[in-house]
Amino acid sequence: MRRSPRAHGHRTAAALTLLCALTATTQAPALAAPGPGPATLDEVRVQLDALYHQAEVATGKYDAADQKARAQQKKVDVLNGRVRRAEQQRTRLTQLLGAAARAQYRGGGLPAELQFALSPDPEHALDDAALTQQAQQATRQRLTVLAAAREELRRRTDEAAAELEDLRASRRAMDRHRDTIEKRIDAARALEARLKEEERQRLAALEKRAADKAQAQWVGTGVLDRIGTKGSAAGRRAIAYATQQLGKPYVWGAEGPDSFDCSGLTSQAWLHAGVVIPRTSEEQWARLPHVPVDRMRPGDLVIYFSDASHVALYIGDGKIISAPRPGRFVYVSPAGSMQILGVVRPDPDA
Repeated sequence: MRRSPRAHGHRTAAALTLLCALTATTQAPALAAPGPGPATLDEVRVQLDALYHQAEVATGKYDAADQKARAQQKKVDVLNGRVRRAEQQRTRLTQLLGAAARAQYRGGGLPAELQFALSPDPEHALDDAALTQQAQQATRQRLTVLAAAREELRRRTDEAAAELEDLRASRRAMDRHRDTIEKRIDAARALEARLKEEERQRLAALEKRAADKAQAQWVGTGVLDRIGTKGSAAGRRAIAYATQQLGKPYVWGAEGPDSFDCSGLTSQAWLHAGVVIPRTSEEQWARLPHVPVDRMRPGDLVIYFSDASHVALYIGDGKIISAPRPGRFVYVSPAGSMQILGVVRPDPDA
């Protein structure tokens, strides 16, 4: 049976009301409360943009916590290895000292091989009682120093292990927070799915219109007349890698090869260009050299939003390659379609 225009209007209004209800019921305590429920498709677009942005922020925080925990795990592993080597050295010296004492007790002197092992200068080891006593004393001193060093290593290892556990707890908290936001995203995508095909097309058109408007305003400043058109050799390799990833899906925390998040794509692109850069967009913004927006060149990274929660690779001609958000794919888009925070250059010396 054909629905009347009034029935269609009721369905759209119900779907829009659902967005408010769904986002409110899955609200995480750390997030700002959503405003009044959207009443138009344009307000739906704004609401969805806010939800996806919050998801990207949460993902960035989780990735940063995960990276710190992994780095700390490596630190703990190195310290544990040093403790083991110190214990092995201490055991060896103790055995040598015991062998020397037993040899002296039995014959009043040391076997040549033990003199050689205990002497601070093995090439000139002499069968001399005075030198033997000096070697034994030096070994005892080394044992004392080694024991103190081993205790210091154990203390540092215990402190590092405690810090690692704190970082793991932070990662678990970020993971729970991300799970909460995933539920909000699922709710938003459920709303999109309930809209009629015509309404989804209108929503996509609204998104494109907003992006084109922002790009036009950015280009209207004359910035493209000043931006560089030639990147470095490494920058071109990074762009070539990113271009090969076009069409692959966005997945939170992914670094390829089958899917990416935004900073996973940029960090891997530059890794394949031979340059190691931080994993997250926040760290890329914090640690890489900044360049003025009107001085950027192909291969540079464009950082977006005041919290540096999104990043893309500039490819020239006012365009970027990025992994945009859940449900989307790696694609080429206008560089000025989002709020630009600034630009960083992974290879400033090139």
